[in-house]
Amino acid sequence: MAPSYPEIQLLIDGQWRSRAGEMPIVNPSDESVLGHVPQATQSDLDDALAAAERGLRVWRATAPAKRQEILTRATAIARERIEEIAVAMTLEQGKPIAQSRLEVLRACEIIDWDATEGRRAYGRVIPSEAGMRFTVIREPIGVVAGFSPWNFPVSSPARKIGGALASGCSIILKASEETPAGALLLARCFQDAGLPPGVLNLVYGRPSEISDYLIPNPIVRLVTFTGSVPVGKRLSELAGRHMKPVIMELGGHAPVIVCDDVDPIAAAKASVIGKSRNSGQVCVSPTRFFVHERIYDQFVDEFGRGAAALSVGNGLDPANALGALANFRRIEAMDALIADAVDKGARLVAGGARIGNQGYFYPMTVLADVPDSARAMQEEPFGPLALVSRVSTLDEAITKANSLPYGLAAYAFTNIASNIEALSTRIECGNLAVNHFTASFAETPFGGVKDSGYGREGGTEGLDCYTVAKLVSVKTAA
Repeated sequence: MAPSYPEIQLLIDGQWRSRAGEMPIVNPSDESVLGHVPQATQSDLDDALAAAERGLRVWRATAPAKRQEILTRATAIARERIEEIAVAMTLEQGKPIAQSRLEVLRACEIIDWDATEGRRAYGRVIPSEAGMRFTVIREPIGVVAGFSPWNFPVSSPARKIGGALASGCSIILKASEETPAGALLLARCFQDAGLPPGVLNLVYGRPSEISDYLIPNPIVRLVTFTGSVPVGKRLSELAGRHMKPVIMELGGHAPVIVCDDVDPIAAAKASVIGKSRNSGQVCVSPTRFFVHERIYDQFVDEFGRGAAALSVGNGLDPANALGALANFRRIEAMDALIADAVDKGARLVAGGARIGNQGYFYPMTVLADVPDSARAMQEEPFGPLALVSRVSTLDEAITKANSLPYGLAAYAFTNIASNIEALSTRIECGNLAVNHFTASFAETPFGGVKDSGYGREGGTEGLDCYTVAKLVSVKTAA
């Protein structure tokens, strides 16, 4: 029996709405059409704005403990439905089913953390002179417009929904048209958990039309976006014209510095696993590997062997470590970047060409001796492409790591305290991971610097972005 895929609908004011849609939802493993994305009309968006405004009044007045109860009930439901959600995600996005299951669990961890942290939105009392009392309280910022990408159909919406709802805000989420089922199934969990109507609204449609309509509307008080740098800059500019704060989690081009004090074989094996996650379609994917010349050849050889051994195929088959890329655009980008790098002197160690002609399958590709002039060293590949370059000192590696306008995640392998100190203080990024490849956790802040954005999701810092500080000063004596 073929796996089922849900009908995609809009959620507005607690009611599901069907709408016609021209854009097909394509299964990247076989290029079959799973369904069509509904296109929200201007009337739908007006209804969503009005519903979110009403929902905000109810939700911000709901006790934090009650909000926590509903959010954690939603995650309990999501865990019960993990297989349904994971299968739909693999069908629409292509990632291996095991990674889809882990994404559902990660989304639940994010929401659970936010739910409990929402009970700790503490204010403070500022010491003052006799007869005066200064109190700072944190209040929900208001209605949030959230925009989530196609590469993480559940965990990225969870970041935005969890932060907004835990802070007492309502949200209109515009999820990806390419991978719409993840957000829909997550929204169903919240609805079945008893979330009041209008607190969470879900829409789809032409991205620019929806953002251009929602962001300027005075009902919207915060914009949160995960996606590419060019789109993030455009939305930030639009929000700025209307005095709206933003949370921007944008692209990266993560460097990996491998120092000569570590085991190159172990570091290479870890790199294969880290790079293969979601076929490299991750904003924090390790991509530019700067390896000390003393261990360079060993690292490259092992990286190539490990990459070549990864099985590639339909993500529903648990034997496959890499599923299909999400769309044909990624195939075209990989081909172009690899051809340019090889033409400029890079050495092909593993992979390098599309597998078959049906389904968007691409092997893990490793290029060694990649010159700085290669396009792939400047542009985020967003695919299963690892670029390995030789360096002679840690200073050289840090300089190369910081050479791009991106600063989301960075990684390093070393066990020397002075190296860790230099990396910690000099690498320009929002998230540095040493001796592992996990850039963020539910309880930690996540975000970038430079062109990779600003604002934070996750941790106590994440909820700060969804609240505003209000000073109440009271004169108690004449």
